[in-house]
Amino acid sequence: MGSLALDASVVIGLLDSADAHHERAVAELDRRAEEDVELLLAASAYAEALVKPLRDGTGDVVERFIERGLVEVVPITRATARAAAELRARHRALRLGDALVLATARANDAELLTFDDGLRRIARESS
Repeated sequence: MGSLALDASVVIGLLDSADAHHERAVAELDRRAEEDVELLLAASAYAEALVKPLRDGTGDVVERFIERGLVEVVPITRATARAAAELRARHRALRLGDALVLATARANDAELLTFDDGLRRIARESS
């Protein structure tokens, strides 16, 4: 079984039917479900995915997604934090949250799934 690290953009799209990426997120995760992959979510991406639902009073949607055991929230370790800082040092346009997601994916030998074109480009360039 392989691992797939989800960016917050994927979780947000999946859980919000009004999001521009909703259909794409559903299709991507349906396709991956057939491959029996383990879904990972960096703790930083979990926090990012919670912001709008908490504002809207629907944070329980994200919590139910996590609690159903569909995805594992991965803590940010010291090594992962350092790897993220190194990525940020090399790529000035890379935001810290995205660097943490990419570093988490790499620390867990996971493929990265993101709808952020810039993050996807940096992930390919710096692999």
